[in-house]
Amino acid sequence: MKTLNVAIIGQRFMGRVHSHAWRNVQTFFDLDVSPVMKVACGRDEASLNGFARRWGWQETETDWRVLIARKDIDIVDIAVPNDLHHDIAVEAARAGKHIFCEKPLALNADQARSMLAAVEGSGVVNYVNFCYRRCPAVALAKQMIEEDRIGRIFHWRGAYLNSRLVDAQVPLGWTMLRERAGSGPQGALNSHSIDLARYLVADIASVMAMEARFIPERPVPQAGSGQSRGAVTVEDSAFMVVEFAGGALGSFDTSRFATGRKNYNYFEIYGSKGSLLFDFERMNELEFFSREAPAHIQGFSTILATERMHPYLSAWWPPGHPLGYEHSFFHAVADFLGAVDGKSAIAPSFRDGLRVMEIIDAALESARTGRKVAVPS
Repeated sequence: MKTLNVAIIGQRFMGRVHSHAWRNVQTFFDLDVSPVMKVACGRDEASLNGFARRWGWQETETDWRVLIARKDIDIVDIAVPNDLHHDIAVEAARAGKHIFCEKPLALNADQARSMLAAVEGSGVVNYVNFCYRRCPAVALAKQMIEEDRIGRIFHWRGAYLNSRLVDAQVPLGWTMLRERAGSGPQGALNSHSIDLARYLVADIASVMAMEARFIPERPVPQAGSGQSRGAVTVEDSAFMVVEFAGGALGSFDTSRFATGRKNYNYFEIYGSKGSLLFDFERMNELEFFSREAPAHIQGFSTILATERMHPYLSAWWPPGHPLGYEHSFFHAVADFLGAVDGKSAIAPSFRDGLRVMEIIDAALESARTGRKVAVPS
């Protein structure tokens, strides 16, 4: 069987989830190509070595530029903070490596445009990991929309909320700094919602947004027992309303101050024939309302998306046995390997990642100016 050597850059949360998928994808999916977990790259050599041993990476490297220069690497998996995506992706593309990149694609649309030019110039397969597209229930929603089961779409209502920053004593981290993250929950959370809305409804033509910063300064731990405070430079919460191409309207609510919410990724889609509702905290379920049912039995029904005929489910367990968060990454890796082997495109690509960044940039401008902003066509 053909093999492809994979290198991962990043060893924290996303590094672990990605590694789980690379290590085990072939156990469940019948692939024509086998991934070889060749090299793990990170800055902390001591913890990197432990990470590599635990997850099955053959070698380690502390300099991503040295890693990318290696001739034996076919795929580069970028699982590092947002401010590093651009330089790594551009260099990897120039070196002819296929790229699997975490979201959001970049700090802003200008960076994303440069990354897209690099991958399209080199012809490498490129993928940005908006993983929720590959939840079976979401993929089923896409299928039902394409089958015209909810008709013309009028409304999208989305929310991505958690409560990670409600405590004012949570230390200042890179996700709270504009120069490292690009934005706050707009990029970290709402980028997923934007991608899902584009996937399921249509592209977004214009944006009106507002944002708030609730805790302007946070503790900065220092060596010893000392502690200073540093400025938060991104939004803590944001709302936006949008016009979709084709005329539908949408609303988006994103926050890291939603007390009681852990990873609440939710959407409702309302159409002329019916509606669809999805809640990631109940990720194996899809709610469906059909106006075409007899009036006396109309109501939302729950589809348990665990049947063999549902997207991706033929690889997994018998009906009624639910999947979890990590499985969307398995699906992404399986599709990505198939694209590399078949020299074909995969979605969402860097072009999709750029479009999401253009929408986020428009939302940030709208919040700053108080005006409606058209997204570049």
